[in-house]
Amino acid sequence: MSLETTLNEDLKTAMKAHDKLALNVIRMVKASLTNERVKEGHDLTADDELTVLSREIKQRKESREEFAAANRQDLVDGLDKELDFLAKYAPKQLSDDEVKQIVTDTISEVGASSMADFGKVMGAVMPKLKGKADGAIVNKHVKALLSK
Repeated sequence: MSLETTLNEDLKTAMKAHDKLALNVIRMVKASLTNERVKEGHDLTADDELTVLSREIKQRKESREEFAAANRQDLVDGLDKELDFLAKYAPKQLSDDEVKQIVTDTISEVGASSMADFGKVMGAVMPKLKGKADGAIVNKHVKALLSK
């Protein structure tokens, strides 16, 4: 079942339950999916839907950090609830050790040996981890392993 189909079903359930949080989050994600479909000019693949969902989650995480830095706990709490809600649509996130192992394997595959190969490694590893790990964590591991 596609993400959009799942969202439509959950939207109906949220409407019946009068769940305002779910309604708002689902509508925002559906709007982003529609915008992406219009931009691309064709129906979205499952991979495209995952990209849009990942973007929505990333935006909320970044906003959460900004609000936390500004001591706006009320907004931080709201974004935490939205992130918890969105987590059920995202693929299971890999552990730190699993990400590190995939990065190590990718470094070996591409024959990287120094920080000069950073872009080559990131280009090879990100498609493997798309939606399964935060890019900042992958970036951290690549830098750490290449600087040894």
